[in-house]
Amino acid sequence: MTEADVDLTERLLHGETLLEGGFLTVRRDTVSLPDGSSATREYVVHPGAVAVVPVLDDGRVVMVRQFRYPLGQVLLEFPAGKIDPGEAVWDCARRELREETGYTARQWARACHIHNAAAYSNEGIEIWFASGLEPGPQALDTGEFLEVVAVTEQELDRLAQAGQLTDVKTLIGLQWLRQWRRGEWSLPWSTSAPT
Repeated sequence: MTEADVDLTERLLHGETLLEGGFLTVRRDTVSLPDGSSATREYVVHPGAVAVVPVLDDGRVVMVRQFRYPLGQVLLEFPAGKIDPGEAVWDCARRELREETGYTARQWARACHIHNAAAYSNEGIEIWFASGLEPGPQALDTGEFLEVVAVTEQELDRLAQAGQLTDVKTLIGLQWLRQWRRGEWSLPWSTSAPT
C-alpha cells in the first residue's frame, strides 16, 4: 500500500464466516471506512486459479467448451482450474493443461495476474502461455465434462466482437495473445519452473 492509498483504505473491525463450502468460503466483514463510518462487506474467499493459453505450432490455440452451471450455458474458455493447497502456480498450470486437454508443453511463460471479480471475491487468476505442445490423453476430474477445440485468433476476435466470448480470463488471455504476437508485450519463455 502506498501513502496515497491511506485515504481509500478500509480496515477490518470484525467478521464472520457465513458459509464454508468444498473450496469456497463466504464471509461478511464489518469495516471502518476512511471517514470513520462503518460498512458491511460480503465476499467469497477463493484459493486462486490458473488459466493457460496453449499455442499450437500452427498458431491456433487450444480451448475447452464447458457447461457452466451458474450461467446455465456452455462457454468457450482457455483451460483453467483452481490451485490446490500447497501447490505451486506453475505446477497447477501444467496439471490443468494436461488434465483438461491432454497436452503437455515444452515452454512456459507467465503473462499476468488478474482479479476477475474484485467487488465480491478475492480470487486471483494467473494467466500462463504454453507452447511446444505434445498431445496426450485427458485426465479429467470426476464429474468434469468438456470438449477440446483448436481455434484461430481471428475466430476468437469474431466471437468476442459478437459478444459470444464472455469469460473474463479468456478475454484477457486473448488480449495478451494479440499484444504478444504484435510484439507489443513480451513473454518470458522458459523450459523450466520459474524461480
